[in-house]
Amino acid sequence: MAAKVRDDAGGPALEVRGVSKSFGGLKAVQDFSLTLSRGDLKGLIGPNGAGKTTVFNLLTGVYRPDAGKIVLGGQEIGGIRPCFIAARGMARTFQNIRLFGELPVVDNVKLACHVRAEHSIAGAVLRSGLHRREEAAIHEQAMSLLGVFQLRDRAHEQAKNLPYGEQRKLEIARALATRPKVLLLDEPAAGMNSGEKVALRDLIRRVRDMFDVTILLIEHDMGLVMEICERITVLDYGCIIAEGTPEEIQGNPKVIEAYLGGAEEITGA
Repeated sequence: MAAKVRDDAGGPALEVRGVSKSFGGLKAVQDFSLTLSRGDLKGLIGPNGAGKTTVFNLLTGVYRPDAGKIVLGGQEIGGIRPCFIAARGMARTFQNIRLFGELPVVDNVKLACHVRAEHSIAGAVLRSGLHRREEAAIHEQAMSLLGVFQLRDRAHEQAKNLPYGEQRKLEIARALATRPKVLLLDEPAAGMNSGEKVALRDLIRRVRDMFDVTILLIEHDMGLVMEICERITVLDYGCIIAEGTPEEIQGNPKVIEAYLGGAEEITGA
C-alpha cells in the first residue's frame, strides 16, 4: 500500500500544552507538554501508575483536560468526543486488546474504515450505488491492510481465534484503517515473546514509513523503546521528569531513581 499524501503540511502533527488532569485529590497528570513533528517516532515511559495511559486517554477524548490545550494538525481537540478525534486523524491501540472477537478479522478492519465513510444512513438502507461502491472500496482497503500485516489468509476467521501476536497486529491494522495522522500505541509488546517483539520492532518502523504516520509509543519493554524511539519523554507521578534521546534517558539520574535504581530496566539489559 502506498504512503498517504498529506494535505496539512506545516506545523506539528500534535502539540500538547500544559495539560493537567485530577481525579478528586489525585493529580494524575500535571502540566504535561509534548510536541510531535510529522514522522516522529517517540516514546512515553515511566513506572506503573506514572500517568502514561491517562495521557493517552486525554489525547483521545476519553477524559476531558482540567487545563491546557491539545492541538492536532492545527485544530484544538481537547474535550471533544473520541469518535470526532478519530475522524480528525488520531487513532490508538490499547494495552488490553479490544477487538470484536466474534467478528471476522476483515470486519474488525472494515468497521474502522467507516470512520471515513461518506454515504448516508438512507443510502445504506436503500443500498444506493454510492453505498455499494464505497463498501467495495472499504473491503478492498481492509484486505490491503491485512496483506501488509500478513493476515490476509485469515481474513474470514473470527478475531478471537488468532494467536496473541496476530491479535496485536490486527489491532494496529484496525487503527490504521481510520487513516490517522497520529498513531498512539499503548504497550503493543505486552504479552509477546522475544521473537514476536523483534518482529514488532520492525513492523512499527515499517508502519511509520509506509503510512507516513507519526507515532507515540507507551511501552514497558525498555529494549524495544531504546531501539526504535528517536526521543523519549519520561513521566513519574504525573509529571515529566526527563526528555531526550535514548542515550540521554539511559544516563539520567532522575529516570534511574524513578525506576528504583534499576539501571537494567532503563537500558533494557
